[in-house]
Amino acid sequence: MADTETTHDAVPRYARYVALGDSQTEGLGDGDDTTGLRGWADRLAETLARHNPGLRYANLAVRGRTAEQIRARQLAPALALRPDLVTVVAGMNDLLRPRFDPDEVDVHLRAMYAAFTGQGALVATLTFPDVARISPLARPLTPRVAALNARVRRSAQEYGVVVAETADHPVVTDPRLWSQDRLHASPLGHARIAAAVAHALRIPGSDDTWAGPLPTPYPAPRGWRAARTELRWAGTFLGPWLGRRLRGRSSGDGRTARRPELLPWATESGQIVGVDDRN
Repeated sequence: MADTETTHDAVPRYARYVALGDSQTEGLGDGDDTTGLRGWADRLAETLARHNPGLRYANLAVRGRTAEQIRARQLAPALALRPDLVTVVAGMNDLLRPRFDPDEVDVHLRAMYAAFTGQGALVATLTFPDVARISPLARPLTPRVAALNARVRRSAQEYGVVVAETADHPVVTDPRLWSQDRLHASPLGHARIAAAVAHALRIPGSDDTWAGPLPTPYPAPRGWRAARTELRWAGTFLGPWLGRRLRGRSSGDGRTARRPELLPWATESGQIVGVDDRN
């Protein structure tokens, strides 16, 4: 594995980490475009940097991208960076579109898995939660999520890709782990995703506590309050999203990766780069 060392206790060490994906990997829901995004990939880089002095990290993810677009626009630049660790998370934007073919998504996932593992990199990914447990209006998407997860697992096993199994734990659909749009994780949700991937990678100090419930139960609205909440969400977030789809537009139009080059994650003083301590 390129530029990867192994300690006496077989803990891998990484020099170059590259993240590919869409809005979740870009970091939407964790910070904003004005103050700066953080996101689970940044948080994972922070964890890696504690054990890998000099770690360099690039994030090529762009919101709105489908699996095909991620392969077409992010794969070649990522390969050119010669990473030894890569995260590839794709397929959610495909799943949300009217026409969804899980086998087509799998073709693009497999191509990316093959390219990176063929270059000697370790690849990690994750499974997706049932969005109907986040929003009842999304119940028709449940079979799609199951189909996508099945292909992620199967292809990951074939190519030796590490999978963070986030799909089936009840906590991943706790509303407090999601932003108001219910499409992107909240800062707490991004932190849990990063912890799940770190645990799957067996990073020192990581464990399965990310999968545990929050200390207090979520007071879910009921009756007319629940209905009003759903209607407000549909009008505020679902409607505009559908409008963009009907116009053939994407939230990622005109956008480029926010961290396209491999840059050191920590300064010489040890201060972490790009982290807002308030999150």
